[in-house]
Amino acid sequence: MKVALLANLKKNAPSWPGMPPDRWDDLDSEETIEAILRALEAGGHQAIFLEGDITLFDTLRTVKPDICFNICEGHFGDGREAQVPALLEMMRIPYTGSRVLTLALALDKPMTKRVLSYHGLPTPPFQVFEREDEPLDPDLQFPLFVKPSREGTGMGVSAESIVYDQGQLRAQLRRIFERYEEPALVERFIEGREVTVGIVGNLCAPAARRIPEDEDAPRILQGLHFFPPLEVDMAAYPAEEAGVYTGRIKVEMAHEFHCLCPAPLEAEQVEELNWLAAATFRVIGCLDVARVDFRLDARDGNRPYILEVNPLPGLNPEYSDLCIEAAADGWSYPQLINRILDLAAERYGLR
Repeated sequence: MKVALLANLKKNAPSWPGMPPDRWDDLDSEETIEAILRALEAGGHQAIFLEGDITLFDTLRTVKPDICFNICEGHFGDGREAQVPALLEMMRIPYTGSRVLTLALALDKPMTKRVLSYHGLPTPPFQVFEREDEPLDPDLQFPLFVKPSREGTGMGVSAESIVYDQGQLRAQLRRIFERYEEPALVERFIEGREVTVGIVGNLCAPAARRIPEDEDAPRILQGLHFFPPLEVDMAAYPAEEAGVYTGRIKVEMAHEFHCLCPAPLEAEQVEELNWLAAATFRVIGCLDVARVDFRLDARDGNRPYILEVNPLPGLNPEYSDLCIEAAADGWSYPQLINRILDLAAERYGLR
């Protein structure tokens, strides 16, 4: 097939005076783009890279791809990850991965947590702040964790994100508002291990965005493949990171990523994480691929809490969580990339 790889390269991103230095940390490197193109070509496809910006409408009409491999993060707007899929649907061009509503929802962490809470899925209690002087919900107890509402790749996440009193909370809120100009998510800090579960596959259609009434029904897992869970080895990082999977670790130290994969967990724990990941995949409406991030509460018998879901997980073959998990499961990088493509092609009825 003729495959257009759609992405946003860091080197092509716009810039302006006073722009936060981490503004484009979630965009892709040339290294990642080249790796995906090689993987697609190894799968027998004709692959071409197209920048997912305002020029895309014209370039797609020129290239006329059979399908698009979409990893666009977007540049502007609170639903920026959904903009390219919306364009593709308007042009009736097949593409990999989740659709417009899912991508817009998952980028908004508080809205995602509201959906998870509605379905009874465990996520840390939280509050969204629009102003520095808003009163703290009395049900929320310190320590708390503060981060931007609509950013990825650890943007705005540092050791200072853990706050232990009102003074630290207000100072961190001020930093978020000034730097990102968006609401701040404040949630109970879960002290414990950080684990992520990668998924490829699709739920057997039709799949509603709800938990089946019979939670033991196989439909909640049927059609999904779970990679071995990955644990971030926080003990291998400097003490100043405070045991937090910070933006600095994800970006500046990306090529020195320290992890345990498969994570040292009991079979029952893995089974529970997979069930929760599948439930999250279902209620958020993911397609083809996703990654669900957890914290295991050390103060409550390692009870898992869902932090967020990423329907556009990183695909760098050297350090992205999903790729490391796939390798631990015996999958080659081309096998992973082409499986994601095949899943989308099957959904659209392409050969």
